[in-house]
Amino acid sequence: MAGRRIEVRGTVQGVGFRPWVYRLAQRLDIRGRVRNDPRGVTIEAFGTDAGLAAFIQQLRVDVPSSARVVNLRSSSIPTVPVEGFVIESSDLEGTKALTIPPDLATCPQCLAELWDPGDRRYGYAFTNCTTCGPRFTIATGVPYDRPATTMSKFEMCSACQREYDDIEDRRFHAQPNACPDCGPTLSLLRLDGGAAHASEPLANAAELLTRGAVVAVKGLGGFHLACDASNAGAVRRLRERKHRDEKPFAVMVANVDAARQVAEVSAEEEALLTAPERPIVLLRRRGETRLAAEVSPDTPLLGLLLPYTPMHHLLLDAVGRPLVMTSANVSDEPICSENAEAVRRLAGIADAILLHDRDIAIRCDDSVARVIAGIPTVMRRSRGFVPRPFYLARPVSRPVLACGAHLKNTFCIASGDTAYFGPHIGDLETLAALQFFEAAIDSMQTILSVRPEVIAHDLHPGYLSTRYAMMRDDAIKVGVQHHHAHVMSAMAEHGLRGPVLGVVYDGTGFGEDGTSWGGEFLLCFPDRFERLATFRPVRLPGGDLAMREVWRVAYSLLHDAFDGSPPVDALGLFRDIAPESIRVVSQMIDRGLNAPRARGVGRYFDAFGAFALNRPFSTYEGQVAIAWDHAANESIGDAYAFAVDRTETPMEVDLRPTVRAAVEDLLSGAPSGDVSARFHNTLVHLTAELVERLLAEHGSPPVVLTGGVFQNARLTAGIVEKLSSKIKVLRHAEVPPGDGGIALGQALIADAFLGDKG
Repeated sequence: MAGRRIEVRGTVQGVGFRPWVYRLAQRLDIRGRVRNDPRGVTIEAFGTDAGLAAFIQQLRVDVPSSARVVNLRSSSIPTVPVEGFVIESSDLEGTKALTIPPDLATCPQCLAELWDPGDRRYGYAFTNCTTCGPRFTIATGVPYDRPATTMSKFEMCSACQREYDDIEDRRFHAQPNACPDCGPTLSLLRLDGGAAHASEPLANAAELLTRGAVVAVKGLGGFHLACDASNAGAVRRLRERKHRDEKPFAVMVANVDAARQVAEVSAEEEALLTAPERPIVLLRRRGETRLAAEVSPDTPLLGLLLPYTPMHHLLLDAVGRPLVMTSANVSDEPICSENAEAVRRLAGIADAILLHDRDIAIRCDDSVARVIAGIPTVMRRSRGFVPRPFYLARPVSRPVLACGAHLKNTFCIASGDTAYFGPHIGDLETLAALQFFEAAIDSMQTILSVRPEVIAHDLHPGYLSTRYAMMRDDAIKVGVQHHHAHVMSAMAEHGLRGPVLGVVYDGTGFGEDGTSWGGEFLLCFPDRFERLATFRPVRLPGGDLAMREVWRVAYSLLHDAFDGSPPVDALGLFRDIAPESIRVVSQMIDRGLNAPRARGVGRYFDAFGAFALNRPFSTYEGQVAIAWDHAANESIGDAYAFAVDRTETPMEVDLRPTVRAAVEDLLSGAPSGDVSARFHNTLVHLTAELVERLLAEHGSPPVVLTGGVFQNARLTAGIVEKLSSKIKVLRHAEVPPGDGGIALGQALIADAFLGDKG
């Protein structure tokens, strides 16, 4: 007999890992014990050399579907007399590592019970087991055991306790285990003065939805606002009440077949839809569907998601039609997560609230993903993904909190060889959003038992995330350039140490030369970068106002391209703009008054989309840019001219020839779709040309594409196709390419910058 201590790190708590180890030990005649510890799972195993070798091999290659083994270390220990194999109580002592899995979509076995009239959990909205159900959003501490969850107040009945204690049962140590006799319950509260039927809250909610009502629904990480997605009047009412004019709503459909009725679904997109994370997946809408046009009034894309809790399955079945499922808030505010908060904040928005009495410990909005040029890409990383750790190629020397960006904010905590994203916060535009940001950081620090010694933040002094960092007096502060952080986040995802050539296309980011960056070619190392090329800046008359009144950016681009005499009278964009407004904007540009210079590629998308599509205004970020992308005629393969000014340091991409050619096309009667295609093709060609030129000058480091503009599938696919036969091109997958991913890069840059300094 020999003995081995096996330490397993990764997502190995709350996913049925210990009972799986127990059954494996039984099968291979291994004796010993297994227990949760603060950093994962520890096994003390005793058996023959051959038996132990087979045991360890199985631990490496064959684990429960929801588990992720990232690190497994084995060491010899003295043999001791042990009878059988046991699961011991968790060890709470020592340095903690977060091993709580993300919330997991309902598994097929639990769904079968949900629909089986003979099962004791028939129709029960909180059915779960060790492979599915709530995890992170109910956790109040680690290790992940029932007392450290919001299920602690529900005492299991004898039947549930037997399942929980039975090693052969799939609910063995399923911490949220419950049934109708002992678990959480639903209730319906009417906010419109109507009477709720207490005995059938879900059926009553379904009835209200079919009659056109707006119903708030409590899910895993917060509340949704739901309405019948095929009822135009209901969708309009929801828009009016939520103050969300045109931004698309997410829609929940019952299954993949229902998704195919309203959208085109490829094999890769189906895999995303049905993944355990259950994100909202952006899909191309079919021409004729039962969905109201008001669901996504200005884009051919639909955000679809499948039910991920038993309650959602029951509700979709009862209603029998797709439902809008959008975050329960007024636009720009955090999602509601507490019952009393929902009643207070949603009065006047929802007609009723479908509640339950299982508390949400950590609010967590839906994730968003899209297949971009063949790669499933997370665009918003939250429910289903958080708090799955990233394992770092090089450990950080001290704990780091990275505060993220201003828009699409997500923070990150790095400690040792792991980094953890927090849940999606959103835009830090309001006091409520800032309070959510602060509370989420406090919760994550508590669960991790980490006090940051370093706080990384964006260079922009006006961002609330930067102000938060500067107000904390318990850590070293390190400012990190926005686009360096974008590249470093991609480097971390691919385990790269540098150098890499980062192509960073986004809307805006505080630059070191007094301009706003966002069209950058950077040679990046963890602790520094060299700016090799950028885009010629365009003035933004009115500053942030120009991002909503995009005609201002268009005018500025035309003003620059036509030497101060833009062809305003010839372009339809300016027909409804007051001459006085145009005159004032022209003066702002000429005088440089409240007209900061911006190099962001996203601003070029706004400007071209505005003057070619006659779209003067944008009601949400990226609206005109998205329309410009989808306008492109796919049959057009040629491109416009552009210039590169090599006399500047860094050299500058000059799109003035592109602007003039596009205007000439439009004035000669070319369709806007042809102009859009040539614009996209121009960006593809110039990106490929610059990358090849820079690699010739700086060796052959890997190339990474990062920044929010690379959520544009057309542009990304074109660049990848142009370069990939000759150059290694890397992109994001689980780390968002936009601002929701930069916190990871901030953390690693701050640590590298400090090195051994303190």
